[in-house]
Amino acid sequence: MSRVERWERRAEWPLLAAALVFLAAYAIPIANPDLSAGVVRACSVVVLATWVAFGVDYLGRLLLSEDRATFVRRNVFDLAVLVLPMLRPLRLIRFVTLLSVLNRNSSRGLRGRVVVYVVAGTSLLVLCGALAVTDAERGAPEANIRNVGDGLWWALSTMTTVGYGDRYPTTTTGRFVAGALMLGGIALLGVVTATLASWLVERVAEAGESERAATHAQVEALTAEVRALRAELADRPGQSPRGPE
Repeated sequence: MSRVERWERRAEWPLLAAALVFLAAYAIPIANPDLSAGVVRACSVVVLATWVAFGVDYLGRLLLSEDRATFVRRNVFDLAVLVLPMLRPLRLIRFVTLLSVLNRNSSRGLRGRVVVYVVAGTSLLVLCGALAVTDAERGAPEANIRNVGDGLWWALSTMTTVGYGDRYPTTTTGRFVAGALMLGGIALLGVVTATLASWLVERVAEAGESERAATHAQVEALTAEVRALRAELADRPGQSPRGPE
């Protein structure tokens, strides 16, 4: 195990806790816009602290990496989320850490793990998208997404590629979130389709294997019967039985 992998394994649960804290601090002011200035300020401090934690994690992995240029190329999204203010709502994507924890501790097969990824990933994307678009759209002059309820409805219709059109983002950040959700919905549909196809192929293979096993058992039974008949004929005088050995 490399130094980066050891770091990631040790930091996994602390980062998951930081992501949960971030979710609460990020969602509370969005869901309750009438909070006092002190509460909003405290939530902002918590969000900043979690951002620092993710920054320390990125720098730690970068310093421990043997090929830092390759590390930067493979973790462009992490760097963009840390550097670009417009992408800060997407720090909620850090919740995918939970998926890797569930995957590693799951005793189920591949298809069961895919189901975990699909269900948890969909829930996280819808929640993240709803919070991010509500945060971006609230207060905009022509906004029609004004609260978390509107955001959730819009996120669900976008993720499922339905797109009723009664709710839509008008700001640049909101449209960026919409694009990410659209891509997520397409990817989700692909994963579900691939999982169903894999299940069908597996069922067909199992049925073929069962038929082959049954045929083999029948052949063995018939062979045993023929051998028994040969033995019986061999006991009779003047008989010269022939058959399978």
